Amino acid sequence: MNIRSSVDDVLSRTSAIIEEHRLSEGPLLPILHAVQEAFGFIPEDAKPLVASALNLSRAEVHGVVSFYHDFRSEPSGRHVLKLCRGEACQSMGADRLAEELKGLLDVEWGGTTADGAVTVEPVFCLGLCACAPSAMLDGEVYGRLDSESCNMLVAEVRR
Repeated sequence: MNIRSSVDDVLSRTSAIIEEHRLSEGPLLPILHAVQEAFGFIPEDAKPLVASALNLSRAEVHGVVSFYHDFRSEPSGRHVLKLCRGEACQSMGADRLAEELKGLLDVEWGGTTADGAVTVEPVFCLGLCACAPSAMLDGEVYGRLDSESCNMLVAEVRR
């Protein structure tokens, strides 16, 4: 696929998403979530289209995308591993586990492994405080993590 057809695809699909959501009350977040669902991230080419359709500036749309941790500006890995950074998880050793996992995967926060298998993201509460430390892998939550269970998660995403 060439760059032009890729841009045309982004514009076409984003336009359809905008039409589907534009009459909703407060349509910006639903549109951005749908765009990310469609592409796996928010393409730069989609932002001006969304801004124009909603009578917003490109800076306002970019500000929303960059403010919310769930929005990505580039594609993620095939799997997304979100590690809880909340106080309860920190008090139960999440910082040590996070460093261990990032080292094992050779990534920093927000990074994707060289093989494209996994993106590691911080999340600031998964609501599993009683089961700390916790993580979410592709939408499935895991609690009471330790080195062994973290190694199992890594093995799962590497398959």
